[in-house]
Amino acid sequence: MLSAAFAAHPATAAALQRHSVRPRQLFSAPIATATPTRRSRAAMLSVKNAVASQSPLTARAAPRDLSFPILVNSCTGKMGKAVAEAAVSAGLQLVPVSFSAVEVPDGKLNICDRDIHIHDLSESERILSSIVKDYPDMIVVDYTVPDAVNANAELYCKLGLPFVMGTTGGDRQLLNKTVQDANVYAVISPQMGKQVVAFLAAMEIMAEKFPGAFAGYKLEVMESHQATKLDVSGTAKAVISCFQKLGVSFDMNEVNLVRDPEEQMAIVGVPEEHLAGHAFHNYHLTSPDETVSFEFQHNVCGRSIYAEGTIDAAMFLRKKIQDGANKKLYDMIDVLSEGNMR
Repeated sequence: MLSAAFAAHPATAAALQRHSVRPRQLFSAPIATATPTRRSRAAMLSVKNAVASQSPLTARAAPRDLSFPILVNSCTGKMGKAVAEAAVSAGLQLVPVSFSAVEVPDGKLNICDRDIHIHDLSESERILSSIVKDYPDMIVVDYTVPDAVNANAELYCKLGLPFVMGTTGGDRQLLNKTVQDANVYAVISPQMGKQVVAFLAAMEIMAEKFPGAFAGYKLEVMESHQATKLDVSGTAKAVISCFQKLGVSFDMNEVNLVRDPEEQMAIVGVPEEHLAGHAFHNYHLTSPDETVSFEFQHNVCGRSIYAEGTIDAAMFLRKKIQDGANKKLYDMIDVLSEGNMR
């Protein structure tokens, strides 16, 4: 759900209560990472066996020129799994291989009645090189971890694989340079939600066209995400940057991070079933004399908005490859501007 609300008078007491959520102290403990475990060769099915074991697609078919193979790295994560499901729903050919440091039973996952064989990270280059022969038109989608962004991009570029990078983090300047130097087709965006990207684009246009329009206004920002997200979201940072260009004085440390599940349900209004995956943002502006207020809000439950946007990005990239476009590196603004989304 994405919405923007505007109020022409001081907020009521009930509305003000939304901004009284006490700030949460960020955790300083390091996040644990899974340790890669090498599986025995006997336990690993060959790529060719994995390919042969796939049943025909039964989902609604995509147009013939867009029914291409897509490999999701990594399907063991929640976002990767959501993208794999969206790919099948769109009628794309889901390559039955993925990579992960996480051990899974029997070395495979079942997604939409398809067995996806999970291989150790150390085997990525060898297996990807082999898969290219069977899927010459394959596009890779990356939803791994921030620490793997640059190494994964280097591998895709080395093998000449077009890819969609949805993983956040890493050295973004180096990431773009890697793609440009390799002259490989890619869509890179830390935010794949189409409607959220459109909202951000509108904010940037407003900031560019009307600098200082909100000078003197007080800004309050509240953002709620799953408890595992400890930092301020990139989307919130981008929106705040626009407000700063519009004349608002705001320190990023003032963002009210809500991470406590009880507060998220009772005060923010997050449905219990989406506590593990949501993004609720509220930006409240008040005039110096407190006679005018504006409120911008976008609430996202689940991951479908990002998964659908990712598939649109992959389809967009496929079309650019077919057209032999001179430009190789794109972002979600390019995808939105094309206007051919489902």
